[in-house]
Amino acid sequence: MLKLFTGSANPNLSREVSELLKIPLSKSEVIRYDNSEIKVTIEEKVKDKDCIIIQPTSNPTDTHLMELFFFADALKRMEAKKIIGIIPYFGYARQNREHRPGEVVSVNVIIRFLEVISFSQVFTISLHDEGTEGIFSIPFKNLSAFAVLGREVAHYLNHHKNTDEVAIVSPDQGGVERAQVFAENFFHSSNVDIAVIEKRRNQNVAHQSKALNLYGEVKDKTCVIIDDIITSGGTLVHAAEFCLKRGAKRVLACIVHHDFSPNAQEILSKSPIEKIFMSNSIALKPEQNFPQLKEVSLAPLIVEEIKNLL
Repeated sequence: MLKLFTGSANPNLSREVSELLKIPLSKSEVIRYDNSEIKVTIEEKVKDKDCIIIQPTSNPTDTHLMELFFFADALKRMEAKKIIGIIPYFGYARQNREHRPGEVVSVNVIIRFLEVISFSQVFTISLHDEGTEGIFSIPFKNLSAFAVLGREVAHYLNHHKNTDEVAIVSPDQGGVERAQVFAENFFHSSNVDIAVIEKRRNQNVAHQSKALNLYGEVKDKTCVIIDDIITSGGTLVHAAEFCLKRGAKRVLACIVHHDFSPNAQEILSKSPIEKIFMSNSIALKPEQNFPQLKEVSLAPLIVEEIKNLL
């Protein structure tokens, strides 16, 4: 029998998964001490059981990562048969290469921790760089949220979705493949041109970039900007403004993870973007919400994958 556990990062998403599967969440306890240490206790028998832990490693990333590691160790000590991690948002995924001499490649370190701590298998959703999959030496699967999000965008546009009316836009050169995947699912065609924003990122200042040019036809179209993560919102807003300057009728955005910095809500709420579709991979705080944001649940996507394990 499968045992389903939730970490503290996004219990609402875990509860949705539990309700759809009709499998109750198993009992555990997470204690946070005043000195910032945490302790995880498994409160059910799990010997010879397959156990799943749902825990995005979002802000505070280090805290949620340590909690995930402790869940795995506690389950291992109680002789769980398999320990499966479902990490809807994979923290440190953007630190996947050495941009400057001396920089750590942080995602490699996190993957080694997951392997050593005895995870049998790991799932994540819309990983920043699919190439990261090759680093894992344990079974790993990266699920795409764009089919789920794309349906919501299509419904919002009253199913009017052809290349004469809608342009799919990548906010930078690195996201072209991501935007292409969305476009092919959205238009049900592989013959789709992607508009691309050329930008320059300042490697010495976090979350700072400048839009330089736009390649592709957006005039008189509804632009849908595709990306995997929003942090400050600056890149997205610059891309939207560029599209409108080039004659776009309106701008929507479809982003998987809202890993918001403190100013993101204010920046995005004042932007010219009509609607921003995002998943609930990360728990949204009440103060982070704003009228343009439409949150879409990933629970059905996760449930479909868990059923394949049963």
